[in-house]
Formats: sequence, C-alpha cells, structure tokens
Amino acid sequence: MTSAVRVKVAFRGVLPAIFLLAGCASTPRGEVAIASALPASPTEAAKPPVALQYLYGSAEAAIAVRATNARIADYGLARIKQRPTDSVVLAAGASMDAPRFDPCGSKPFAAVFDADETLIWNLGPMRYFAEKGTAFDPKIWDQWEKTGAGKAVAMPGTVEMVSKLRTAGITVIANTNRSATNAKGSEDTLRAAGLGDFKHGETLFLMGDDATGSSKDGRRATIAAKYCVIILAGDQLGDFSQQFNVRDLPAATRMALATGPAAAALWDKGWFLFPNPVYGPWEKLGWDETFPSDKNWEPK
Repeated sequence: MTSAVRVKVAFRGVLPAIFLLAGCASTPRGEVAIASALPASPTEAAKPPVALQYLYGSAEAAIAVRATNARIADYGLARIKQRPTDSVVLAAGASMDAPRFDPCGSKPFAAVFDADETLIWNLGPMRYFAEKGTAFDPKIWDQWEKTGAGKAVAMPGTVEMVSKLRTAGITVIANTNRSATNAKGSEDTLRAAGLGDFKHGETLFLMGDDATGSSKDGRRATIAAKYCVIILAGDQLGDFSQQFNVRDLPAATRMALATGPAAAALWDKGWFLFPNPVYGPWEKLGWDETFPSDKNWEPK
C-alpha cells in the first residue's frame, strides 16, 4: 500500500467516530454527541475508528492516562502540606484574562473530576455507536447511564489515584453532565468501577442540579463554597471553566485563553487534562483553524 493510500484509509477510518462535545450544546446529555457515520468499505468497517483504537485500546493512551493520574495524586499529597489561600475554581465574574479564585479559608480539601473519559471509560456505548455506524442516540445513552454499572471501567491508574487522595483526607467529587434523573445509575456505575461511593448532591453533581444546563460553573461554585478545591480534572476545557465553551468563540481566541499566562500557571498545578481524541468541540475546526501556521506548502 502506498503512503498516499495509507493516509487516505487512516483518515477515512476516523470519520465514523467524529464526536462532538457540546458544552454549549444541544444534546440532552449536554456533553457528547456522535456525528452520523459516513459510508465505509467492509475492510474499513472491520476495525474500530482510529480515535477509539488509540484511546481505549492502545498502550500509548494507557501510559498517558496513568501518568496524568500519578501527577494528580502527587500534586494533591504535596499541596495539602500547605494551606492554600485560594482554590483553583475561578470566582464568579472572574475571567481567564483577569483570574480570581474562590478563597479557601479553613474549608476542607477536595478534588473535583469530570466522570466520562476522566474517571471512567464508556466502552459500551462508544463501541455500540461505532460498530452500528449510527449517530448519537440520547435514548441509548439514557439506558447506559441507568445500566452501565459493572460495564464502564475505571481508567488506568484512576482507582489508585482516588484511593491516595481519600487516604490523605481529600474529598473526591464528580461533577459531570450525566443526567440528575439517572443519579442512582451513575452512583452505581462509579462504585462498580472500583471508585468507591459517590452520593448525589454531596460528592456527585449532575446536569439538572441547577438551572445552568450543561455549564458546570454553577456546580463548581456550589462545591467551592464548601470545599477548598485544590484539583480540577477533566478531558474537556469546559471541565475547568465555561469561558472556553462560549458559543461561536473563535478557535484562535479559545487557544489563546487555554494557553495564555493565566491558564499556563494552572495546567498540572491544580488543573489536569486527560487525553481524549474521541470527542470534543475541536472536531468542528476547518483546515485553516487546524493548521493555523501552515504556509500552504505543496510538493513540487
């Protein structure tokens, strides 16, 4: 197979699994949707899309995820030896250009995590949608939230990381865009994955807990009012601030917010991002946004 053919096949193999995170989105779950699959040849359909192969099946992804979990545990244990003045949750009205953070005072420590593709891998529905070549179906996802216990798995190193934080006295909290109507299913899912007990309204916060929809800012504020949050972790920028998910935010502006001085001071120093090539708001980027520094090189 020539290089050109290999590239074409690899690229087409990704297409059926293009996922859209809708932090500002219209899906009922408010977090994940899957675009309709494009036709694929029988040979291509015989294998999972490349993004799924990487995240869920590769040693490379397992190493990256485990390393992120190790950094989180090490950071948490080191951080509680001090008494931080501020948490890592942006205060109401603060911006990434002029960040301010909720004060800690004498509040107990907490680490706040997204759930999907941060604490657990949703292998069941991801495989189902990819194999069937179907678009995201909220009815199927609703079933998964209710019945995924024992089928969703903890990500590499997550059980160990959560255990270390709890042993050190850090409360572990999940803030996820799973539905509040399926709270018991999510509690059961996290427990069955070996991550211990999460209780809705105390250590599990869900979409529908307030009137802000898929934005997690309000739930973060509720948590920060009770805890000194020393760790935020997720696989999407909306797990840190809804400012990254403002509708129609230009890609260049989003990049600047995420890589500017204020954010740079937080990555791996309270904010921890997990790799997720499977779904995200970036999938809508065009050629020029994806290759902003390209000089339109062509072979002669």
